[in-house]
Amino acid sequence: MDVVFIEDLRIETVIGIYDWERKIRQTVALDLEMAFDNRKPAASDKIEDTLDYKKIAKRLIAFVEESHFELVETLAERCAQIVREEFGVAWLRLKLSKPGAVTGSKAVGVSIERGVKPA
Repeated sequence: MDVVFIEDLRIETVIGIYDWERKIRQTVALDLEMAFDNRKPAASDKIEDTLDYKKIAKRLIAFVEESHFELVETLAERCAQIVREEFGVAWLRLKLSKPGAVTGSKAVGVSIERGVKPA
């Protein structure tokens, strides 16, 4: 199995359960691993044969910037759904972090896997 990844994609959004969090924008960071057979793009050297991580990143940035969820779990699930449905990704692992959300920690968040992991 080949993996295409996006690491530490930082996006500003409204996220959180507290009243004060609903009034500000906070940074979330996405790490994304996506199953994709890279043999065809490696042979053709054509962008149209790839899983275009720039298009995926731009789509997620647009979505997350406009979102207003309370839970990181909900935001992570919606991001995974977008990638799987709009980009045809059979399996992904997505880590969504909220840096500085808990005093003394670098970040908190969730890591989810969706789909069937190819062999």
